[in-house]
Order: sequence, then structure tokens, then C-alpha cells
Amino acid sequence: MNKLSLVNKLHLAVGVFLLLGNLVSAQTKRLDLEQSLGLKPSLTKSINTVSGWADAQHYIEYDAQNGQVFQVHVKTGERRRYTPPPTSDVEVFMQDNDIFIRHGVGAPKQLTHSPETAEKNPTLSPDNRYVAFTRSNDLYAVSVTDGREIRYTSDATDVIYNGWASWVYFEEILGRASQYRAFWWAPDSKSLAFMRFNDTRVPMFPIYNATGQHGFLEQTRYPKAGDPNPEVRVGFVPVEGGKVVWADFDEKADQYFGQPYWSYNSGNLMVQWMNRDQTDLKFYQVDPATGNKREIYHEHQDSWIDLSHEERITYLQDNKHYILKSDKTGWAHYYLYTLDGTLINPITSGKWQVSSLELVDEKNKVVYFTARKEHSTTVDLYRVDYDGKNLKRLTFGDYTHQVTVAPDGKHFITTYSNVSTPPKIALLDNKGKFIKELADSKAADFDSYLFAKTEMITIPTPDGYQLPAVITWPTDFNEQHPYPVIFSIYGGPDAGTVSNTWKGTANQHWANEGIIQISVDHRASGHFGKEGVALMHRNLGHWEMIDYITAAKWLKSKPWVDPHKLLITGHSYGGYMTCLALTKGADYFDFGIAGAPVTSWELYDTHYTERYMDTPQDNPEGYKKGSILTYVDNYKGVLRIMHGDIDDNVHLQNTTQLVDALTNRDRPFELMIYPGSRHGFSREKSAYDRRERYRFYYQYLLEKPVPAGLR
Repeated sequence: MNKLSLVNKLHLAVGVFLLLGNLVSAQTKRLDLEQSLGLKPSLTKSINTVSGWADAQHYIEYDAQNGQVFQVHVKTGERRRYTPPPTSDVEVFMQDNDIFIRHGVGAPKQLTHSPETAEKNPTLSPDNRYVAFTRSNDLYAVSVTDGREIRYTSDATDVIYNGWASWVYFEEILGRASQYRAFWWAPDSKSLAFMRFNDTRVPMFPIYNATGQHGFLEQTRYPKAGDPNPEVRVGFVPVEGGKVVWADFDEKADQYFGQPYWSYNSGNLMVQWMNRDQTDLKFYQVDPATGNKREIYHEHQDSWIDLSHEERITYLQDNKHYILKSDKTGWAHYYLYTLDGTLINPITSGKWQVSSLELVDEKNKVVYFTARKEHSTTVDLYRVDYDGKNLKRLTFGDYTHQVTVAPDGKHFITTYSNVSTPPKIALLDNKGKFIKELADSKAADFDSYLFAKTEMITIPTPDGYQLPAVITWPTDFNEQHPYPVIFSIYGGPDAGTVSNTWKGTANQHWANEGIIQISVDHRASGHFGKEGVALMHRNLGHWEMIDYITAAKWLKSKPWVDPHKLLITGHSYGGYMTCLALTKGADYFDFGIAGAPVTSWELYDTHYTERYMDTPQDNPEGYKKGSILTYVDNYKGVLRIMHGDIDDNVHLQNTTQLVDALTNRDRPFELMIYPGSRHGFSREKSAYDRRERYRFYYQYLLEKPVPAGLR
């Protein structure tokens, strides 16, 4: 070896050392406080988003830099400003408690004149000639052309509502998006269908609002588990008024009615009917002229059927068929039916779950839909023929895909990510062929940061389940160092929160502080189909707690978990599970932060509670075992409870009864009541609530003062 070659090799070695040193230093840049809290961008950059399709050849793109919306050609990439076509040149709106209408850009026209009594839910008829609404719980319409007011009902009281939903229907069946509207125009605009509610027998629940000198009571007819439900009728009225035709149902029967569907030709109304036990679902075709009904579908499940099931019915434009979504086999799938209720065939089947219909290509008899088939924590796009043949996955990789399909089904766009990959956007064709990448949110300096890693894992149960979980490790994770844990849950039936998606940076601060963060879904959270969810029948709180305790024991068996610092937290059903963890599961959980918890199921509403638990009269032991109050003697650790004082969903009564039980036993806990807040805390209270959560974490998990930047 000569001297020159030795020198060269030394220089090379030094160069490699310096290069490696630069790489190491480049990968140790840490997220600052604002970045780690998700308050300013890091690791990712803003990208244009795709919201849908202007037509079969142009997708709609929102430009993140200038806030403008463009339509982009799928082949050429040509962009031009997008102006959405008007759905109607008629606008109906409320102003000063009255209804106004505007045609195009013209001056608005006032249609009603009742400033002391507000109209509710003004809804334009399909032919733009009438506006239906409710006033003081009666149903009306007003003629757009001459302002003539038509009154359809006149028997409303403080407990009789026509076209205005009773609370339990608003919350659990029609949904809050309905804004209490319970009337529906026929497609030909010649009549309306509506529901009439009689709350006479429904108990009143008072909610005290402390505003002002004397405060006031909100009095809501709220049926708690086992209470009488509202009596409901389904009626029809001609657009010009006249006698109400009532559907042929016995209003005295213990029953529920779901979202109705008008037929394409206005010839009948498809009414969803369910018994009080929620085990039998029937579809009836009801003649609006006579009220006569004909049963066209019947489904029975021994556990329950979800009446508010999304996508229950999708009518096809051929006016001959509909697609039914049902989990009657133990897994949610699609079925093809004729309008008279004859099953043609299942479209999908197997031990996996469909998620949503994206497009029905009636010309080629192909259905495009998303499903959790490859893994319960990911979502993919598939296509399948009407007859259930030629099922094909169109998306790719181990990602969760959010898709939008072109109107002709020839292309689709996916926004996809997983826990280690920031969102990307891509264009594909209907064969699944990747055409081009449209955007990548990964920042240019992504690889230069040292940040906490997030992983998908599973936790085994003794009886063979693999519970899905997502875990974020401390930034400087050391397997031999014990860390505190934040265990975030929801826990409700078929309401899993674990998904293989990019989590952003909002969890990075606690990772920098040396906290493990984990979310776990139990066996009845939806990952194991309705088969798994049905295990909760008549015993809410049982399997969830068993699986969460299994996860807690698994965590505390690891050398990298502090055995005395496991904190569980959740809101609503998650608040219930948190309180149950600090009582029934108190040997395994050390701290809890519970928001708006149900504390005993007889305090919650009929439709939700009885779906899973039956009535307290039928299942007293299940209610006892599912109540937090049953296990208060076991309470230990530190529990923080938060509740809005005017929560109309989970009443403050729940927290009050738990507080009473804890104080009677001289058990220490924290309590925060947020005045003026309902089930979600009002915006004015959110900053305070966040700071108090920070304080709790630092006090009990980290045992040090809150940094100045977080106070």
C-alpha cells in the first residue's frame, strides 16, 4: 500500500464520517411548541383539495393558496375557474322571523307576516310554487305567486306537533341535521307527507338555565329508558289544503317510524316501521290518497336493527329497483330489490363491511362502493356488477382512501394516507390504473425532523380477538424507560375510532414530553361486523370494559409503561367508559378525564338505550351491571368530570348523581360545570377546558408545572 492511497482512504473515511454526521444532525431537528400542538404547519404543507366533479371530464379543485375553485380536465390538466350551476334560481330564507323568497338576483319578496311567531324550516316545493313550514307546531304552506297562506293542520298544542319532530325523533331517528323538520314534499309538488307527534304521555324533563337574575327552565318532553314514547301518525295533505289522510297505522301501538321515501312518481310513500323492541323492521308502501298500506319488506334480528341506518334505501333512476343496505347477515352489505320488495340478489357478501355507495352505473349495471374489506382500519374503493360478480378492488396499498367517483364512472380521485404517510391525492381510472399523482402534502423538510412515530398495532384478548389500536410513541422512546400513558377512547356500539390514517402533529407535544398515546377499539366497535357489535345486547359496558382492561393489563406488562400512570379519557359514551374505568376497572386505570358521561342507562333516552339494553323493566340486571353508580365503592385514582349545564342530550343529572355518590363516600375527584354549554362545550369555554386538561396531564402524569407557553 503506497502513501498516496493511504491518504486518499483517510480523506474518504473523514468524508463519510462528516456526511453521516450531517445526516444525523439533519434528522434531529425537533418540532417547536406550536408545531407540536398543530398550531402551525410542520411535516406537511397545504395542498389543493378535490371536492367532487363538475362533469365526467372535469374534477373540482380548491386552490389552497388563493382560495379559488377550479375545474380541471382529467386528461389535459387544463384549469379554469369553476362556477357551480345553480340548483335553483329561487332562494328561500328567514329574516326577522318571517319567510322571504328571491328569484335570481332580484329583490326579495316577503311571504309571511308573523313577527311574533317564527316560522320554522321553510322548504320550497319541487316546482318552486309553494313554501311549506311549521308555525307554533302546525303545518302550513304559502303560495309563492300570490302570498296566499294555506293551513294544513290546526290541532297543535304544546304537546301536539304537526311536521315538527318530537325530541327523541330529532336526536335519534331523523337526526339533528333535520332541524326538527318532519314533513316531505311529493316529487310532483301536489301533496305533502308529514308526521304528527303526540307527546302527552312523554315525561317532561326540566333543564335549568342560569342566565339572568332568575334563570329559566327549558322543558323538553324527553322519554327516558322505559318511559312512554310519543304517539306518531303519518299523514298526507293536498298542496291546496283539505282533509288529512292518515296512513293505516295504529298510533297507540308502541312503534317507531323512520325516514320515509316518496316514490319517483309520487304514487306512494315508502314508510319504515319498527317495533318498540327494535327487532323487526318493515317497509310499507302507503297510498297517499287512501292511507292504505302494503308490506313489501320484513327484516328480523334477535339483537336489534338500527332504524337510522345510513343508506338504508337507494332508489335507482330506472324507477324499477332499489339497493338496500343491511347488516342482517352479521356484516353490512348491499342487496338489489325491485320496488315491490322482491329480492333480486345480494350485491356483496362476506365477513367484511361495506361503507358507502359512491356511484351506481345503471347503464353498465355496475356499483362502485367503499368498504373495509382488506382491513377493518382501512377503506378502499371497489366495483361489482349488479349480480354480485366481478368484484374488484380499485384502490391500492395499505392506506385509507377517501374517494370521489366521476359521474360516468370512468375515473376516480382518491385522497389517501396511513399513520406514516401524509395525505396524497391521485387520479385513477375505473380499472384501478394509476394515471397520475395530483398532490402530496409531505413537506420538503419532512425527513429532517425527529418526531414521534405512530403505528398500527393489535392487542390480543384471551378469547382470540385482535383489538385494533393506534399508538404514538414518545419522541425519544427508550424501551427500558417507563412512560405515562394517555388512553383515548369512545367505546360506543359500532363506533370505532381506530383508523389507519395520518394523524397530523397535534399529538406530538405529549410525545415530546414523554407520554405514550394510544387509542384502542373493543370487539363491538364495528371492526368485527354486526356479529361483534351484537355482543353488547342487553349488557352495555360489559365487553367494552373487559377489552379495555385487557389493553390496560397488556400495557402495564411492558417495561416501557409506568404501572401507576395510565390515564383514560373520552366524551359522551367515552365519558361513560372513563367513569366505568375508574370504578369497575379501578384496579387497572389510575386517572380519568370524562366529558358529559352517561352514568346510568335509565337516565338516557328510549330509542338509543333500548336498542341495546331493552327496557329497565325487561332487563333490570343489565341496567344495574351497566351503571357506574353500581361500582362507586370501587372508585380510586383521580377522576375529572366535565359537563355542560344545559346539555339536552346527556343531562347534567347523570353527573349530579355520580357526584352525589362520590361525595357521600368522601371520595376525592375533580368537577367542572360549563355554564351555557350543551353536549359539546361552547366555544367560549373550549380554551379554558384545554388549559385544564394540560394542567391535569402535567400534574398527574408528568409531575411538573405547566410550561409558560401552555398556560
